[in-house]
Amino acid sequence: MELDHLAVAGATLQEARAHVEDALGVPLQAGGQHAMFGTHNQLLGLADGLYLEAIAIDPDATAQRHPCWFDLDRFSGPPRISNWICRCTDLAAQLARLPKGAGAPVALSRGDLKWDMAVPSDGILPYDNLFPALIEWHSEHPAPRLQQRGCSLLRLTLAHPEVKSLQACLPITDPRIRFEVGAAGFEAEFDTPHGRRVL
Repeated sequence: MELDHLAVAGATLQEARAHVEDALGVPLQAGGQHAMFGTHNQLLGLADGLYLEAIAIDPDATAQRHPCWFDLDRFSGPPRISNWICRCTDLAAQLARLPKGAGAPVALSRGDLKWDMAVPSDGILPYDNLFPALIEWHSEHPAPRLQQRGCSLLRLTLAHPEVKSLQACLPITDPRIRFEVGAAGFEAEFDTPHGRRVL
């Protein structure tokens, strides 16, 4: 299991994009639509093969499946990091070793990108959505296609009252990922052309 990308959700894509651009001081680039869940995104390439997506429900789309992934049906308030996504090479086997609420594989695509994502039946991931959404790519990874803006992830902090239990069930050893006891939420620190910035 490896860190793949971060999702910043907003009530609208415009709000999510503006939140990222204002915080990091760099522009996002066009992404696309996800017909299965009726969402759309914009993207930011990060160093080390990572990326960030601003994502929201597309008001002009009709979803093929409900409820929405990333718990977007219940999203409210200001834009924020809503999820972290980790990739693996055998999603079904990984899910068999993880909490039941981690979801079941759903086949997805956007253009020529193809992947399976573990999506819970209610759209809500364990530990108040701090459990990673798991992904298995079946095509080229999107990160090499993205324009680099000079940004890299320095630290991703996950806070939760039961964070030790969350950490114990995750086979991930990325030194950038930190776990802290506290109110549920994410904080990410980036190196940018404008210095260190925080989302």
